[in-house]
Amino acid sequence: MTFATTDDGVELYYELTGTGTPILFIHEFAATQQSWEAQVRHFSRGYACLTYNARGYPPSQVPPDAASYSQSRAVQDAIAVLDHAGIDKAHIVGLSMGGFAALHMGLDYPSRVRSLCVAGAGYGAEPDKAESFRRETRSTAALLLEQGVPVFAKKYSRGPTRLSFERNDPRGHAEFEGALAKLSALGLANTQLGIQLKRPSLYDLRDRLAKLNLPTLILNGDEDTPCLGPALMLKATMASAAMSVIPNCGHTINLEAPDEFNRILTSFMTAADSGRWPVRTYSLATTHATGMAS
Repeated sequence: MTFATTDDGVELYYELTGTGTPILFIHEFAATQQSWEAQVRHFSRGYACLTYNARGYPPSQVPPDAASYSQSRAVQDAIAVLDHAGIDKAHIVGLSMGGFAALHMGLDYPSRVRSLCVAGAGYGAEPDKAESFRRETRSTAALLLEQGVPVFAKKYSRGPTRLSFERNDPRGHAEFEGALAKLSALGLANTQLGIQLKRPSLYDLRDRLAKLNLPTLILNGDEDTPCLGPALMLKATMASAAMSVIPNCGHTINLEAPDEFNRILTSFMTAADSGRWPVRTYSLATTHATGMAS
């Protein structure tokens, strides 16, 4: 096993597969680096694929205090993994919680980013959803600590945005639930309380996002309803962003529709690497507000 050590002494398990232009994959809350297997098998034929387990996800270390987890720390952890692997710059692909981390990497460390794929990110970000999201986050952490991961996994894997996964791929969904049930209750609870509960709303970042000039792909499933509004906001705000929606697909799009996910991502990264990625000189948000480009 290979581990990167963060500046606060936490060991993060990672795998590097293949050679070529690097891609860093950042997993969602309800998964680990293993959830990117279909992408690693596909892309490692021509890229160097880097995956890792976030802090709190064994065999990465599980800091016992929720104060050791934050959105900023998640970004610094990703940078630590890049550094340990000897990678200066990579395509960054993140799903859900990993999508938030990817976006913040672009904001905080743009020199380390070749492109951004922000997939399934935005749940709870809308201002009118903020308080209910915080209540849900605290409730999820309490469920984990009081009833354990198997009970949590059975409930969480059947949330509204996961139903299409269970319907369209029962075997894949069962594997997803089984893997989730083996994770650390403490690590998951601390992730909820340290990262999810306290992360800044994407809507509060619009001024910074409007200035971000990196090739960006916003990728969603059309049945991942809570993330569609934030995705449209990102598309409208970021001048260098494109958006793609996978039909009949929920939140876990890289598992539900791996072939389509890989096809879209391949096309995007090829365009980004060509140096001809279309970057508008205005944002759609500005156009809508003024009625004209400026």
